Amino acid sequence: MTPLVQTFVSHFGEMGSRWGINRTVGQIYALLFVTEEQLHADDIGEKLGISRSNVSIGLKELQSWGLVRLSRIPGDRREYFTSLGDVWEIFRVVAAERRRREVAPTLSVLRESLMATAKSPEDQFAQERMREMHELVDLANNWFDDLQRLSPESMSQLMKMGSKVQKLLSAKDRLFGAAASKDIRED
Repeated sequence: MTPLVQTFVSHFGEMGSRWGINRTVGQIYALLFVTEEQLHADDIGEKLGISRSNVSIGLKELQSWGLVRLSRIPGDRREYFTSLGDVWEIFRVVAAERRRREVAPTLSVLRESLMATAKSPEDQFAQERMREMHELVDLANNWFDDLQRLSPESMSQLMKMGSKVQKLLSAKDRLFGAAASKDIRED
């Protein structure tokens, strides 16, 4: 690996451990992401200096996330791997998988908790807080559905809007807030 690739792969491995994936899995993914040609497990192990079994476990994890593609070359018995090529597709896959693994179970527990009978003031207070959390998580979950339907170009435009959206909402509040205050004064 070149020093440039080595730096990226090493950093991605460290960041992966902060994102909740194994360091080796992060390194394998980073290597596949920045390598133009398909790699087989022995190539990956050699480049990263890790055992064949660690490579195999890491590739299975990446396959379970849908982040790598497996292919074969005619006449070669080995399996070859590549990462998804489009960064927006990677974003969609990771976000959808995190949603499936993390958000869906949380919504399920919140729904069950909200359907339970509150038997004490403590439970009533807890349920009210859970209701607020459910509303927020459900709103974010529905917003994610909307995002998934956008084209990469539209998602990019939306992200670039950033603070402009906040300014628009502030202007709306000033405009409609002032109009509402005026209506109240006239009554």
